[in-house]
Amino acid sequence: MNTTPASPLTPALRAKLASVPVAGLSAQLRRRGLEGVFIDGVRPLVAGQKFVGTARTLRFVPFREDLFRSHGGGYNAQKRTFDSVAEGEVLVIEARGERGSATLGDVLAIRAHARGAAAVVTDGGVRDAEAVAAVGIPVFTAGPHPAVLGRKHVPWDADLTIACGGATVQPGDILVGDTDGVVVIPPEMAQEVADAAIAQEEEDGWIAGKVAEGHPVEGLFPMNAEWRATYEAERSARPETAPPDAASAGRAPSDTARTGS
Repeated sequence: MNTTPASPLTPALRAKLASVPVAGLSAQLRRRGLEGVFIDGVRPLVAGQKFVGTARTLRFVPFREDLFRSHGGGYNAQKRTFDSVAEGEVLVIEARGERGSATLGDVLAIRAHARGAAAVVTDGGVRDAEAVAAVGIPVFTAGPHPAVLGRKHVPWDADLTIACGGATVQPGDILVGDTDGVVVIPPEMAQEVADAAIAQEEEDGWIAGKVAEGHPVEGLFPMNAEWRATYEAERSARPETAPPDAASAGRAPSDTARTGS
């Protein structure tokens, strides 16, 4: 049973988070004292994919013959979780960074996609990698591996606090992934972090434009008082722009009709 708490990830917040890069979100979290929120060592199977969603967790323990006999076969924790992942959730798999075996293949990727999951993130391997990539759901992984689950793992339990890529992930955490990797955002901080990251991206874009015009970075990056005054003056002279809407948020829950739910 999915016991993930209700998420504050509204369509408007989802759109904001989708509009900024993971690097910007990571910087804002660091400014707020959070260092251990980056899932290390995972990359998208398909370059350029991005996702935003709430965490649903699954844990694998190291392979042991007797435990695999009792927990690895039949309708195990892995299959139950893929069968029940909800629309807009990110299925996060703890595989201890073990790359010597797969944690999912194309059939389970198809199931997650049909359920409307936002993404799958695993610090382990993925088998049938080309077929998984073709499914369309963003899958972030430590890399391909042809071996089946039972070579290294026992699917153990779900919907609990796990470790993935060196980061702690709890059910209901907000995850954002892009080419740089995946960041974990505490739900209560998501709105503040999104707004700050959007403001910083606007500022950085302005700075980049000035550098492209030929200005040196000294005094501009970061801005000194003189450049700050110029920026604020130009910013106040611009017309207000509408905030991003749900249509710009990538794979928002309402984007596509789902099957299998």
